[in-house]
Amino acid sequence: MTSWDGFHAFATTPAAAPPLPGTPPRTLEERLAYHSRFVTVRTPAINTLATTVRTLMLLGRHQQVTARPSLIVTGPAGTGKTTALLEVGRACHLAHTRRHSRTAGAGHVPVAYVLVPPAATAKTLALEFARYLGIPATNRMSQAQITTAVCHTYQAVNVQLVMIDEIHRLNPRTTTGAQAADWIKDLTERINATFLYAGIDVTTTPLFTGVRGIQLAARASLIDCRPFPARHGPAEPFRDLVTTMENALDLRHHQTGTLPRLTPYLHQRTAGTIGSLSRLIRQAAITAISNSTERITKTSLDTIRLDHQAEQHHRPHTPTHSHPTP
Repeated sequence: MTSWDGFHAFATTPAAAPPLPGTPPRTLEERLAYHSRFVTVRTPAINTLATTVRTLMLLGRHQQVTARPSLIVTGPAGTGKTTALLEVGRACHLAHTRRHSRTAGAGHVPVAYVLVPPAATAKTLALEFARYLGIPATNRMSQAQITTAVCHTYQAVNVQLVMIDEIHRLNPRTTTGAQAADWIKDLTERINATFLYAGIDVTTTPLFTGVRGIQLAARASLIDCRPFPARHGPAEPFRDLVTTMENALDLRHHQTGTLPRLTPYLHQRTAGTIGSLSRLIRQAAITAISNSTERITKTSLDTIRLDHQAEQHHRPHTPTHSHPTP
């Protein structure tokens, strides 16, 4: 995904979809592959992000004097930040392709997606940006040389949306982290694109402290991805999410309504995070196909081991108390 070829393949590959009524049954292998990918639920966070990104791109299209407004997607791990980022990137890529059908293949790259490497420096970040577009760059080159090549190429191929994931890895309190943060700020002023960041609980990291943090906070809007509540007024957001996922299953003997009835259990099991819920249902579906039961039940869900965070929430550690020997 962090190269243009990989992102282009992702954006142009049709999203996984449940079988349509009246279509021939899928083979076992097709169904296993489908549940491995599974559907992407259009969550409120994705809808808000898509609308805001479109607005910011229009707002900044002709802005020349200062850096364009940017956007940060934040929240705990497993709440769908990267999924939201990639879905918006896919939509931007496809929209650009539709608008420029005659020229989109002639060197246009509307979207860039880059991960902040661990212990990032300005130079390692510059190399990641170069690698995305296959720009020839090596460690022997100076940071200034790599940056110049990146800015020139990104402008030449008409990059409109730059998505930077794992932004919480930057620590401006360190010398190298401060230089990396400054490098990104410099990039936003030299590339005519909208910048979209994502990271874990960004507002609690050093990114929002000090002079650099104030500058970032003044330029960036914030979208907070949080676990789904069991209830929100009269609505039941988590139950709706469970229902949507159940309706997308391709199992031959699954009883519709089973998973919504298990909503309290599923919410407690996954702490309301979409990442843990998706993994639980996908893994249970694949197990049901593999063992020929073709249905998901509470018993089968109980056999699935989830990520450590979800398991700690579901089965909190109870310390044992030793008693002195009389």
